[in-house]
Amino acid sequence: MPSHTLDDTVQNGESYLDVKGRYTGVFGWIFSVDHKRIGLLYLGSVFVFFTVGILLGLFMRLEQMTMGETLMTATTYNRLFTLHGVIMIFLFIIPGTAGTLGNFFLPIQIGAKDVFFPRLNLLSWWLYIAGAVMALLAIFTGDGMADTGWTFYVPYSTQTGTNVTLALTAAFILGFSSILTGLNFVATIHRMRAPGMNFHRMPLFVWSLYATAWIQVLATPVVGITLVLVILERTLGIGIFNPAMGGDPILYQHLFWIYSHPAVYLMVLPGMGVISEIIPTFCRRTIFGYKAIAWSSVGIAAVGTLVWGHHMYVSGQSSTASIVFSFLTFFVAIPTAIKVFNWVATMYKASIRVEVPFLYALAFLFHFLIGGLTGLMMAAISVDVHVHDTYFVVGHFHYTMFGGSVFALFGALYYWGPKMWGRMYHNKTAIVALVLQLIGFNTLYMTMMYLGYQGMPRRYFDHLPQFHDAHLVATFGSWFLVSGLLLMIGTLLYSVFRGEKAPANPWGGTTLEWQIPTPPPLENFDEIPTITDEPYAHKEEAV
Repeated sequence: MPSHTLDDTVQNGESYLDVKGRYTGVFGWIFSVDHKRIGLLYLGSVFVFFTVGILLGLFMRLEQMTMGETLMTATTYNRLFTLHGVIMIFLFIIPGTAGTLGNFFLPIQIGAKDVFFPRLNLLSWWLYIAGAVMALLAIFTGDGMADTGWTFYVPYSTQTGTNVTLALTAAFILGFSSILTGLNFVATIHRMRAPGMNFHRMPLFVWSLYATAWIQVLATPVVGITLVLVILERTLGIGIFNPAMGGDPILYQHLFWIYSHPAVYLMVLPGMGVISEIIPTFCRRTIFGYKAIAWSSVGIAAVGTLVWGHHMYVSGQSSTASIVFSFLTFFVAIPTAIKVFNWVATMYKASIRVEVPFLYALAFLFHFLIGGLTGLMMAAISVDVHVHDTYFVVGHFHYTMFGGSVFALFGALYYWGPKMWGRMYHNKTAIVALVLQLIGFNTLYMTMMYLGYQGMPRRYFDHLPQFHDAHLVATFGSWFLVSGLLLMIGTLLYSVFRGEKAPANPWGGTTLEWQIPTPPPLENFDEIPTITDEPYAHKEEAV
């Protein structure tokens, strides 16, 4: 079989065939079962939705620049933040790192030619697109996009006249896409590892995807069933959650957060895996505490499924339940701290090569530490009662998800981008984009946490005069952030089409993806490698 690459495509001006050689052109992409092409399809899709999501967020911040109705009505604002949440959670962050970089690099890092179920992998992307199309239809059909918030809390979501049913159906289909990806990753890791690649020789990025995949497989069906129950209640009038029909809205909260809090780790664990790859590469040494970092991913996934009740301290649950959930929430910080301490230990006295991916890794550490520490504040019942449903929660969530997992994804694109499309980025422009992001991000979300601690409720389309100055500061920060994000997207697009040709191993990495040609050939390896070394083994160059 000929060894076609993405670089061949760029040079010849035509698409290469899929794995079976059946299609060319656009069909060669959307019907390809090559895991790398599917990863690139995910990458293009999620960044289209990400761009839409950040623009929606910008519109909401512009409305908050003034008191009273300015750019939009309260109803429009409610629909915007619902759509912003659905896009960012279900269409960007959850499939972001796992769907793009996981699909592209997991088989290569374990020495496989593809994932275990290639056609199922393609189906997961089709389902993702189908769910996205259905979410768009929910905006333009019926009474318009849901105005419930991305959590779809009942009983409001069962009573509002907006197009909740179609939005819920879209989320349900997106959940199926996530489940199929998780199944594929678990099967691939168990059945497709190269000879000699035991679990303690797998790269840490693979470990993070493994823990994430189990969350996708075990937790996602819970929210899928929950969304179906809401649809049945809206369409058939069955009293499940609506107290007016004998239902229990607290049951919805339990079922929703049983999935949605593990989903937080589903979003951030792949980002942690990225950081575990970037730091040893640019420190040029073996990562400190490999086994501890690897198993802490499993620990986070396991304990993270038991802490959902800290979202419900003010819901009327018993004091005993709140105390138990508070303890478990504090406990989940232990495996997270293990990772942070080992990353810092790896950097200690290392010969660090400061490049853009490493700078994003440092930004991840800074933001995630703030997000994690403020999370512990909200794990304390007394503090959570004060800041519950305020802008403090919004700021904390964005520090964890955006400042954590999304900054890790950005760093990963600069780290692995040269391998994926065979071209380098413009270094100075990338640094300028990062600086704008750091200024804007911290100005926006740190101010939000201040607003929340002062009592500003979240999801309000207007605010009182005492909050106005802080809202102005937050909005100014959003301008810097959006400018940095758009500049970064432009930088990456330029590198794909016009960047300088990348060497096979620009960073001196030692995992398997750096040992094959750039971009990777069609089936990755001419012969399946035999693994004899420990991961990151020959980076011990500390001074």
